[in-house]
Parts: sequence; C-alpha cells; structure tokens
Amino acid sequence: MVNKKQSGPDLTHLASDILRNPNSSNIQKQLAGSVLAQSGTDKQTGAKMEDIASKTLSSPKYNDDTKALAASIVSQSNKER
Repeated sequence: MVNKKQSGPDLTHLASDILRNPNSSNIQKQLAGSVLAQSGTDKQTGAKMEDIASKTLSSPKYNDDTKALAASIVSQSNKER
C-alpha cells in the first residue's frame, strides 16, 4: 500500500533551519534531509531511515524538534512494512 502523505510546511521549515545550523547533530541532519526529500513528492521513507526515526522516537536523549522530524518520517513510511 502506497503512503501518499507528504511533509508539511512547518516541518519543512524546521528541517531547512536544522540543515543550515552548523550546530545541528548528524542525526538531526539525516532526519531533516529525509523530511525535505518527502516534501511535495510521493516518496516514502526507506527501511533504514524508518529504523533510525523509530529509534529516535523511543530515545529520551532527543529534543522535541528532532522527534517531530522523526515522527513525520515514520508517518510517511511504507504501510506494508
């Protein structure tokens, strides 16, 4: 089943800010890149990125912005996986 969800404008703005911030972590940049890649397209989250996002959501060490990106990525994953 194809997931037709796309990244919304608030999250794409957040993702853009994270990518431009030199203090952003590697995980934030990975998540932000995935969110932007899914903006305005019908692309779905790949299995590897889905796993990273899922682990991010379950970890207490990440902030709300990082978890918001991760949640968006998980929501855009392949529903059959």
